[in-house]
Amino acid sequence: METLDRIKQQIADNSILLYMKGSPKFPQCGFSSQVTQAIMACDTEFAYVDILTNPDIRSELPAYANWPTFPQLWVKGELIGGCDIVMEMYQQGELKSLLVEVDSE
Repeated sequence: METLDRIKQQIADNSILLYMKGSPKFPQCGFSSQVTQAIMACDTEFAYVDILTNPDIRSELPAYANWPTFPQLWVKGELIGGCDIVMEMYQQGELKSLLVEVDSE
Protein backbone atom coordinates (compact mmCIF):
# COMPACT_ATOMS: atom_id res chain seq x y z
CA MET A 1 0.00 0.00 0.00
CA GLU A 2 1.29 3.44 -0.85
CA THR A 3 2.17 5.71 2.07
CA LEU A 4 -0.52 8.26 1.24
CA ASP A 5 -3.13 5.50 1.08
CA ARG A 6 -1.95 4.19 4.47
CA ILE A 7 -2.29 7.67 5.98
CA LYS A 8 -5.79 8.09 4.58
CA GLN A 9 -6.75 4.63 5.84
CA GLN A 10 -5.40 5.32 9.34
CA ILE A 11 -7.32 8.59 9.54
CA ALA A 12 -10.51 6.94 8.26
CA ASP A 13 -10.23 3.94 10.61
CA ASN A 14 -9.63 5.91 13.83
CA SER A 15 -12.02 8.58 15.06
CA ILE A 16 -9.28 9.97 17.35
CA LEU A 17 -5.75 9.60 15.99
CA LEU A 18 -2.50 11.15 17.14
CA TYR A 19 0.59 11.19 14.97
CA MET A 20 3.41 11.60 17.45
CA LYS A 21 7.04 10.94 18.24
CA GLY A 22 7.15 7.82 20.39
CA SER A 23 4.18 6.26 22.14
CA PRO A 24 1.74 7.54 24.78
CA LYS A 25 3.67 5.65 27.48
CA PHE A 26 7.08 6.73 26.14
CA PRO A 27 6.77 9.99 24.19
CA GLN A 28 10.01 10.97 22.49
CA CYS A 29 9.51 14.75 22.51
CA GLY A 30 8.05 17.30 24.89
CA PHE A 31 5.29 18.38 22.51
CA SER A 32 4.10 14.80 21.97
CA SER A 33 4.19 14.30 25.74
CA GLN A 34 2.03 17.37 26.42
CA VAL A 35 -0.58 16.43 23.82
CA THR A 36 -0.71 12.82 25.01
CA GLN A 37 -1.23 13.92 28.61
CA ALA A 38 -4.02 16.30 27.57
CA ILE A 39 -5.83 13.60 25.60
CA MET A 40 -5.43 11.02 28.37
CA ALA A 41 -6.80 13.56 30.88
CA CYS A 42 -9.99 13.63 28.79
CA ASP A 43 -10.60 9.92 29.52
CA THR A 44 -11.06 8.91 25.90
CA GLU A 45 -9.63 6.11 23.83
CA PHE A 46 -7.34 7.14 21.00
CA ALA A 47 -5.05 5.56 18.45
CA TYR A 48 -1.54 6.74 17.70
CA VAL A 49 1.13 6.33 15.07
CA ASP A 50 4.79 6.66 16.05
CA ILE A 51 6.33 8.66 13.21
CA LEU A 52 9.84 7.80 14.39
CA THR A 53 9.27 4.15 13.44
CA ASN A 54 7.36 5.15 10.29
CA PRO A 55 9.73 7.49 8.41
CA ASP A 56 7.61 7.30 5.25
CA ILE A 57 4.60 8.70 7.13
CA ARG A 58 6.82 11.27 8.82
CA SER A 59 7.92 12.57 5.43
CA GLU A 60 4.54 12.41 3.62
CA LEU A 61 2.02 13.50 6.27
CA PRO A 62 3.06 17.18 6.52
CA ALA A 63 2.34 17.73 2.82
CA TYR A 64 -0.97 15.81 2.98
CA ALA A 65 -2.11 17.64 6.12
CA ASN A 66 -0.66 20.99 5.08
CA TRP A 67 0.77 21.07 8.61
CA PRO A 68 4.56 20.97 8.97
CA THR A 69 5.07 19.77 12.54
CA PHE A 70 4.31 16.89 14.90
CA PRO A 71 2.36 15.90 16.87
CA GLN A 72 -0.81 16.09 14.80
CA LEU A 73 -4.22 15.32 16.31
CA TRP A 74 -6.90 14.12 13.91
CA VAL A 75 -10.53 13.80 15.00
CA LYS A 76 -13.18 12.29 12.73
CA GLY A 77 -10.98 12.76 9.68
CA GLU A 78 -10.13 16.39 10.37
CA LEU A 79 -6.82 17.80 11.51
CA ILE A 80 -7.33 19.60 14.81
CA GLY A 81 -3.75 20.83 15.02
CA GLY A 82 -0.51 20.49 16.89
CA CYS A 83 0.63 21.08 20.43
CA ASP A 84 -0.25 24.77 20.80
CA ILE A 85 -3.80 24.37 19.48
CA VAL A 86 -4.49 21.15 21.39
CA MET A 87 -3.19 22.62 24.65
CA GLU A 88 -5.24 25.78 24.21
CA MET A 89 -8.35 23.69 23.54
CA TYR A 90 -7.58 21.54 26.59
CA GLN A 91 -7.16 24.55 28.88
CA GLN A 92 -10.47 26.00 27.68
CA GLY A 93 -12.34 22.71 28.09
CA GLU A 94 -13.00 22.40 24.36
CA LEU A 95 -10.79 19.35 23.85
CA LYS A 96 -12.61 17.21 26.40
CA SER A 97 -16.01 18.20 24.98
CA LEU A 98 -14.90 17.28 21.47
CA LEU A 99 -13.21 14.00 22.37
CA VAL A 100 -15.93 12.76 24.72
CA GLU A 101 -18.56 13.42 22.06
CA VAL A 102 -16.56 11.54 19.41
CA ASP A 103 -15.63 8.69 21.78
CA SER A 104 -19.29 8.12 22.70
CA GLU A 105 -20.43 7.81 19.07
